[in-house]
Amino acid sequence: MDHYTVIGHPVEHSRSPAMHRRFAELAGQHIKYDRTLAPLDAFVATLEAHIAAGLKGANVTVPFKEAAFAWAHRLTDRARQAGAVNTLALQPDGSWLGDNTDGVGLVTDLKRLGAPLGGARILVIGAGGATRGILGPLLAEGPSALVLCNRTLAKAQTLAELFGIEAQAMDALAGQHFDLILNASAASLTGELPAVPAGLFAGASLAYDLVYKPGGTAFERWALDNGCKASSDGLGMLVAQGAESFRLWRGVLPNWQQVLAEMKEGL
Repeated sequence: MDHYTVIGHPVEHSRSPAMHRRFAELAGQHIKYDRTLAPLDAFVATLEAHIAAGLKGANVTVPFKEAAFAWAHRLTDRARQAGAVNTLALQPDGSWLGDNTDGVGLVTDLKRLGAPLGGARILVIGAGGATRGILGPLLAEGPSALVLCNRTLAKAQTLAELFGIEAQAMDALAGQHFDLILNASAASLTGELPAVPAGLFAGASLAYDLVYKPGGTAFERWALDNGCKASSDGLGMLVAQGAESFRLWRGVLPNWQQVLAEMKEGL
């Protein structure tokens, strides 16, 4: 069977093996998918050892996405925009294509939820690597405004300039209205809340946290308590971006919404 893996450090927490095996079952594909723990100083050596043993593709997780970006022979436009690679795919000519499926995974899940995109006012909280991977696909949907905020304004401004969008200080957002509010900061990993005004959520259609946790995140609950109409965590983004990786490797898009439903039941 064709071999695929997810490479990271740490990687034992990754849900990708179970997810991709289920994708394969539903799509009638026969693959092997496992986890690979790479030493922090040996990503390339670990990857190339697997390639020598017949690897056909890989998902790349923290902290190796930038290393994968530098290693790939060719890059998709969205990988170049993101400055990071989370999917590597062996090509017929023997070269390796680097892609970033995070942004398309997010947009796909937002559409599943009926979130406003075209013509909407969108706020993205956080200016780290996760944000860089989603800004291009969000802009492609034609929002009327895409605003970036971050605890450190200078970092938000640097990233905003790359994409031609607006950056604002968190405390300058008071009194503004957004249709869609995305939390791409690391705050939810520790149960903290971003330092944006709570009044931002009043009347917003959706608050979306890129982090996923059983029972939802503190950000989701905070948004709903302050007048947001709906909220979601990032499990759908995880599954949708994984399905896009699977499509790149196998040429077929699996039934990711069924897998998402099954994963929710198992949380």
